[in-house]
Amino acid sequence: MPELPEVEVVRKQLKNLVLNKKIANITSEYTKIFNEDFNLVKESIVGSKIIDIERYGKYLVFILSNEFNLISHLRMEGKYFVKEQNEPIDKHEHVIFHFDNGETLRYHDTRKFGRMDLRTKDDYLKVNPLFKLGKEPKDLTGEELYEMLNKKTTFIKVALLDQEIIAGLGNIYVDETLFMSKIHPERRSNTISIDEANLIVHSAQKVLAKALELGGTTIRSYTSSLGVTGRFQNELQVHTKEGELCTLCGTVITKLKVGGRGTYVCSNCQK
Repeated sequence: MPELPEVEVVRKQLKNLVLNKKIANITSEYTKIFNEDFNLVKESIVGSKIIDIERYGKYLVFILSNEFNLISHLRMEGKYFVKEQNEPIDKHEHVIFHFDNGETLRYHDTRKFGRMDLRTKDDYLKVNPLFKLGKEPKDLTGEELYEMLNKKTTFIKVALLDQEIIAGLGNIYVDETLFMSKIHPERRSNTISIDEANLIVHSAQKVLAKALELGGTTIRSYTSSLGVTGRFQNELQVHTKEGELCTLCGTVITKLKVGGRGTYVCSNCQK
């Protein structure tokens, strides 16, 4: 699924393609993607322009020219396409924003897991889904992370996937962060020391910075729909590397389930 670097790539590309375009209509064949009544959404944003696009963790926020914003979470396989009005509609294009210049912005989601929320500009950061979102690694201190982990007995892998603790990390980047920190994903969160918490934050910052530089990771279900192919998959140290040798110690990398998620680990480096 797209994580912070991939969503940031989408944000930047969308800004190049849809900024200052006026929404003339919205159509949807699967209105359950919206957490509000579709007719209310349509009434609220048709006629407005997209004047900016922000990102908070894995969420995109379309800033509109009126009093509303539209929050989008891509979940597992959500993508955006910009197409001409007369291009055929793919069966997985569930929401279409029609612009007054004849172009469309289409939300494509094979599994229909993505969600959109309509919020006013006054409260979009104060209510769900954004108000409980944790800080991104670049804004987080080791001391803050330590305080949160110290209260939890869950596996550290599970804790780092919790968006209320750290925003933006998903399965790929948690695996890479823990490998760089030399911490086993099944360590209990409340056993992490202050030094290890500092190391986790530093490692997450480093991993995400490199991923952002390389345009994210293109593996399995995530590929860019907007002309960008991520290259961070060429830098992965453990994720998807089951059966390969650890680049640091030569131990065979194994795969296990942690909190229901496929997890890759070097049992020697991450004891």
